[in-house]
Amino acid sequence: MLAKITVADYMATNLVTLTKDTNVIDAIKILLDHKITSAPVMDSNGHFVGMFSEKDGLKVFLESVYDQGMGGKVGDYMSTDTLSVDASSSIVDIAEKFDQSSTRSFPAFQDGKFIGVISRVDILRALVAL
Repeated sequence: MLAKITVADYMATNLVTLTKDTNVIDAIKILLDHKITSAPVMDSNGHFVGMFSEKDGLKVFLESVYDQGMGGKVGDYMSTDTLSVDASSSIVDIAEKFDQSSTRSFPAFQDGKFIGVISRVDILRALVAL
């Protein structure tokens, strides 16, 4: 039964997004305010360019401790080499991908277009919905 459920069935599509020019402290506040672990970073044309995650926020924290500065832009810290998934993939396949990765969420694409984000929590929601 779970094998028939796709990423598109449980991924988040109403997303909080950031730009490369967003101040990193503001980006961290956005993650905290929305209780999310990451946010997609979009360019001025609405195209996906990367993810800014709580792990990237930790880089900001450590830099502020060692360099005594707390500034910068999301583009300076975001991850651009993110693993992504196809929205039509089985959530079982994605659960295996999560199990083998420290990543907590993956951007989801359909026909090469970014359409959402699937997280570990989304996979668990699918399990308990049965």
